Parts: sequence; structure tokens; C-alpha cells
Amino acid sequence: MLSALVGNLVRSQLQRLGFYLARTRLSPNAFTVIGLLLNIVVAVIIAGGNLVVGGIMALVAGGFDMLDGAVARVTGRITRFGGFFDSTLDRYSEAIVYFGLLIYLLDIEAGTTAIALLFATIVGSLMVSYTRARAEAANVDAEVGLFARPERIILLAILLIFDQPVLALWILAIVTNLTTMQRIFHVWRQTRYGEE
Repeated sequence: MLSALVGNLVRSQLQRLGFYLARTRLSPNAFTVIGLLLNIVVAVIIAGGNLVVGGIMALVAGGFDMLDGAVARVTGRITRFGGFFDSTLDRYSEAIVYFGLLIYLLDIEAGTTAIALLFATIVGSLMVSYTRARAEAANVDAEVGLFARPERIILLAILLIFDQPVLALWILAIVTNLTTMQRIFHVWRQTRYGEE
């Protein structure tokens, strides 16, 4: 998965930043909430039609989303609830940004196709996360596939900056659901021999 490559490149830098942020004495969960609030700001900006600023802010908010984990590792405050809380608010954050995009598309009368693509993107994004969570509940590592959340954020942000929201949705509608299919196939392949 592309996320693994990206993650390996930025993890050391985030760890370093985590040392500085830990001095604020804010908990990792507080950073998770701040990340959600930043994504609400992103949604408002996109809904208002300022796609360039919205795209830039989406990158900032996306980077901030990863800081809670870095602070948790640095401070030794990694908890099961923290991981659960982070994953849950990540889903809200993504949905809120798409809602902002929905308002924008309705405002410019982008048409039925764009709305359908947005719906397919939301469903695909949720299913990418759900298939991983459900696989892990079945003791299968399902961190596979083309597009996890970091890739989705980067793609959407870049194409918003270039004023191509519908193109972003075409790509996301396809790759999110393709990633879901990849994970379903992966779990089937990992489990089929033990259940025959």
C-alpha cells in the first residue's frame, strides 16, 4: 500500500515534532479533537467555494491528523481507547469534508453525476475503513490496497488546488471501492484454507 511507503518517510519527522508538541501537555486525544475541528474548517472553506485554500488546509488538517499518534508514542500514552477514538473521529473528519464538497457541488449545480460520484466516494471510503476493522476483528491484517486515508486526502487536496473537484471524485469513487475489493479478496485468501 502507498500509505506504508508514505508512512515510513514521514514517521521519523512526526516523531520529532511529537517531542515538541508533548511539551504543550495536551493529551493525544486533544490533538485528535483539534484535527476534527480543523477538518470542519476545511469543509466550511470548500463549501464557500474557495477550493485552493480548502485544498491547502486539507493537507494541513491531514498532517495534523497524524500528530496524535506521534504524541501518544512520545509520551507513552498509547491506549486502546485512544486508537479507537482516533479512528472514529477520522471517519467523521472525512465525512465532514465531503459534506462541504457536497454543498459546493449543489451551489454550482454540478449535476447528478457529480453527486453520484460523491456518494460512491463516501461509501468506498467508509468500506475501506470497515473492511480493515472487520478483518482485524477476525485476526487478519488487512492493511493492503491502493488508497487508504492518507492517499485520499492528498489526492483530493491536490485536485482541489487545481480546481478539479469532479475529477477527484471520479478517481476516488473508483479507487476507494477497488481498495475495498482488494481487501475483501485479501481476507478471503488469508482465511479460506483454515475454513475448508
